[in-house]
Amino acid sequence: MDAEFWLACWQNDHLGFQLDDVHPMLQELLPQLALPTATKVFVPLCGKSLDLAFLAKSYSVVGAELSDIACRDFFAQHQLEPSVSEATNNFRCYQTEQITIWNGDFFNLPKQAITECQFIYDRAALVALPEAMRLQYAAKLLTLFKAGTKMLLISVDYPQDEKVGPPFSVSKLELEALFPSASIKELAVQDLTAKGFAKRKFSVSKLIETAYLISFN
Repeated sequence: MDAEFWLACWQNDHLGFQLDDVHPMLQELLPQLALPTATKVFVPLCGKSLDLAFLAKSYSVVGAELSDIACRDFFAQHQLEPSVSEATNNFRCYQTEQITIWNGDFFNLPKQAITECQFIYDRAALVALPEAMRLQYAAKLLTLFKAGTKMLLISVDYPQDEKVGPPFSVSKLELEALFPSASIKELAVQDLTAKGFAKRKFSVSKLIETAYLISFN
């Protein structure tokens, strides 16, 4: 799942991971989390998710996205006109009052991009990556964010030998290995067996979607 794979998905409109609505778990859990109104939320590998606009109703949002098509589509679909500027590490910044998207390779994201972000929302970032890249992804987050940061992460769990990802199966056990010093709490579970993930149908014997609150220590 290198950069060219994902860029090709956007170029060819192969967007089976894209939801047509805000994720129901985000809608359910965000009020329960009671984040302060001044919270700035970081959304890695954000695509053009409707979750960005939903979060921006209450908070400032910073996204990171590889595809410039996704960035441009997001703002166009929401009838927003962002300012566009070149940034460090070959990134381009799309910015409105509430939403900033850093367009470039997440693994090169500079720390300045997430200044003042205290919360992370991961709906389909970690599960989009194969095992080796999941290790890199977790390590990058732990480099960018300090203790006290919280993350709402939505994962899928299924027999990996029954289906080739993405999305990949990521269990709580793996999360504990990826974030060894973090506190991990299960917030909600949804059985998607025979229903599929986003627009993708999965012929697997079990497909469980789980929302976790991960607190960095």
